[in-house]
Amino acid sequence: MSINPARIRSIGTANPPDRYTQQDILDRFRVANPVVQSLFKASHIEGRYLFLPEADESGVPTESQEELLRKHRKGAMQLGRQAIERCLAPRNIQTRDIDYLCCISSTGLMLPGLTAMYIKHLGFRTDCHRTDVVGMGCNAGLNGLNPVVAWCNANPGRRALMVCCEVNSALYVYDDTVGTGVVNSLFGDGCAAALLRSDEEQAEGPAVLGFQSHIIPEAWDAMRYDWSSSHGKFSFHLARDVPYVLGLNAEIPVDTLLGRFNLKRREISHWLVHSGGKKVIDAIKYNIGITAHDVRHTSAILREYGNLGSGSFLFSFDRLQKEGCVRPGDYGVMMTMGPGSTIETALLQW
Repeated sequence: MSINPARIRSIGTANPPDRYTQQDILDRFRVANPVVQSLFKASHIEGRYLFLPEADESGVPTESQEELLRKHRKGAMQLGRQAIERCLAPRNIQTRDIDYLCCISSTGLMLPGLTAMYIKHLGFRTDCHRTDVVGMGCNAGLNGLNPVVAWCNANPGRRALMVCCEVNSALYVYDDTVGTGVVNSLFGDGCAAALLRSDEEQAEGPAVLGFQSHIIPEAWDAMRYDWSSSHGKFSFHLARDVPYVLGLNAEIPVDTLLGRFNLKRREISHWLVHSGGKKVIDAIKYNIGITAHDVRHTSAILREYGNLGSGSFLFSFDRLQKEGCVRPGDYGVMMTMGPGSTIETALLQW
């Protein structure tokens, strides 16, 4: 009996309750550097949902590394609960019905990881299989989706849940430098959960047909965590040439992936690209030869939420599904980018 490939059956997303415009953040933390102010205002981001601390009298928060790690745990619990509930409710299933749980996060070190925390507090069975994907950055959603799809294909009829949860504000440092300004102007907090299953009969949602990876070793340190002795905490470094490096290499995994299925780029109806920043989106658009319409959901997520890390592409996917424009037989490409420097792709078919 033939088994259909694993399909994405449902999506749920969640963000913190508080939304801030870029000007709100500049005012809250009394950012005086005009270059940093211009970075915030030129980011093409209208607002972001964040877990922000209160500023002290000088306008600077005083979160220690320990407090940041606690914020990650607390935020991941809050956002994970909401995203998981919103993902499972449309299918009328509970967490106890999940057989495999994969959690992805790069914004806070936890041992045990998010899977163990969710199993303890959210009602998953204690025999639920689990995987934690940590430290891979914004590309990690597709790195996690790959083994989840493989597990579903090897276990037809059983349910898998992937959760991408990033509390990017748990990595923030606060000073007046341009490097810090680049990071603090870009990232938002959010969580996305995806339900997958492989069945004997055709089901709703797109099938995940295959994956293709490409790493750029010469840009190994373009996106990285550094320990800041002056702040006593980790900080995220983002090199200026990241958009151009990613753009120049984007064709390699895309064409390799499509070539395996005898497809051309013009046959792809839907593009779900990581919301890495305006320059990143423009570089991908230019080098792949796709239009602003093709990345409309990517651009909208960046504008309304900022860069949400590993779950960004699932927020875009959720928008595409709700738009109601996909037709049976349509192909779609998912693309995520991040540290390594790495480009990950996946091919979908509805």
